[in-house]
Amino acid sequence: MMLANVDVQEYLPFLIPLIILQFVLLFIALRHILTHNSYKRGSRTMWLIITLVGMEFIGPILYFALGKEDE
Repeated sequence: MMLANVDVQEYLPFLIPLIILQFVLLFIALRHILTHNSYKRGSRTMWLIITLVGMEFIGPILYFALGKEDE
């Protein structure tokens, strides 16, 4: 079976904004986790692990949806 020859440069206009958004979400989530002491569910250690392991959007989004304490 032959793999299709994919030209990465063709997809760069779509990938670059997604990569930037991914790192912005990760940075904001990590900063919030490290500067706040209370969470809806779980602990600081749990949210750090989830955010770092699920770095590709899922971890930070889970934190903002389920862990961030309403202020």
